Amino acid sequence: MSLSRELQLHITQLKEIRSILNAMKNLAFMEIHKLQRFKTMQGQAVANIERAALDFLDFYPGLANADGHSMQLCILLGAERGFCGDFNESLIKAIESQTYSGVIAVGSRLGNRLEGINANIIATLEGANVSEEVPMIINRLIDTINSLPDYRNGFSNTSFKTAPLLQLTVVYHDDASNQISRRRIFPPFPQQNEQTVHYPNPPILNLEPGVFFADLVDHYLFAVLHEIFYISLMAENHRRQQHLEGAVNHLDDETVKLQRKSQIYRQEEITEEIEVILLSAENL
Repeated sequence: MSLSRELQLHITQLKEIRSILNAMKNLAFMEIHKLQRFKTMQGQAVANIERAALDFLDFYPGLANADGHSMQLCILLGAERGFCGDFNESLIKAIESQTYSGVIAVGSRLGNRLEGINANIIATLEGANVSEEVPMIINRLIDTINSLPDYRNGFSNTSFKTAPLLQLTVVYHDDASNQISRRRIFPPFPQQNEQTVHYPNPPILNLEPGVFFADLVDHYLFAVLHEIFYISLMAENHRRQQHLEGAVNHLDDETVKLQRKSQIYRQEEITEEIEVILLSAENL
């Protein structure tokens, strides 16, 4: 097979790969726009719960005991799929200097890179590929936390006040700041002492204050976990879009170079064929 023919076959393969990568890039772009809407709505829901909780804790401050939490658990939100650069590696570096009692890793790609680190890996869970999978992954995460021997049924209303103390921190990529964020979600409402607006009368409740606060914490945990998962998944897709954009551009450049080489080789082959024809004509 001639060199120009081999180059043309290689160019065809590059174009097929380019088409696949470009389709993946477009899917990441579409997912980013969908996640942006979800993140905005979920952020508003979390802010409303936090405002209600701070108003409530103005009159029942003893229910929010944020001291003496013996178990420090870290939820590490990584990537489920590839093509997102050093997304997972940067998360691992962020917790190397931390002293957590245990780490729950979310994301198959992240879980495959945790061998050899000093942290105590309690569990590794599959991550979400798309936004529709986030609720299912969060339910699995909550089940994993509830199954821990030191914190069994920790998020249920019946054992909230008697469960062993726990500090829960989520480490994830924040798309807005383009940095890794650490957000403590339990004990909840750490901004209680920063409350600036105070109401003169306590809220009117249909439940006992302790029962109401336990229910409020349950709603808050589910809401804030959804918000964080959407933020992390959007950052992952942004990284994937940028990574694939670079790969597509690289393939385009390589294709142009190979097309030029193919043209040069083809011209040389045509010249050789003409010389052979002329020599044959002279012999005749």
